Amino acid sequence: MWQKRLLVLLIPGLLATALDRLTKIWAVNTLKEQPMQSYFNDVFRLVYAENTGAFLSLGSDMNDTLRYWVLAVVPVLVLLYIFFHVLTAKNLHVVQQAAFGFILGGGLSNIYDRIMEGRVVDFMNMGFSTLRTGIFNVADMSIMLGLFLMVPFLFQKQTQEEVAPAPLAPADIVEEAAPEVEESEESTATQEDPVENADQKPDNK
Repeated sequence: MWQKRLLVLLIPGLLATALDRLTKIWAVNTLKEQPMQSYFNDVFRLVYAENTGAFLSLGSDMNDTLRYWVLAVVPVLVLLYIFFHVLTAKNLHVVQQAAFGFILGGGLSNIYDRIMEGRVVDFMNMGFSTLRTGIFNVADMSIMLGLFLMVPFLFQKQTQEEVAPAPLAPADIVEEAAPEVEESEESTATQEDPVENADQKPDNK
């Protein structure tokens, strides 16, 4: 079973990692030191940025040691946990397995950049007017896609918990068992009645 899960995990993970690596190389060669490019009435922008923090530049103001532990070591441990969880968890849908694959692929690619380069290349931005996202990359998109695919299963689990019948209280169990005991006593008495009647029959001699 774990071999099939490993395959489902690796396909989206490797795809996300490969696309992220290629697009980052393209961004460095094409967008670096170039002015911002706007498309679709400024809904989508291409703008080169080097991010020393996490998603959307979170944690970029940390000192180097703290940033290394928070943005490199801890995420690696989390991804390792996800990897073994997917291989060993029971009743894990194939879509959930693929979703974890996207999360692992995107996460590993960004972590590789933080460890090896000390920064992550971002180059995409979306929004309307002043309401815009931070600058992100394909790895970030892969992580968000994986989380999006997980959402229906979270609601499904909650629905199953609501439908599940509540366990009987001890008092209810006693009440349900009591009639059975009474019926048993009545049937026993009924079976004994003919014997008692036979003993009480008058002697005609």
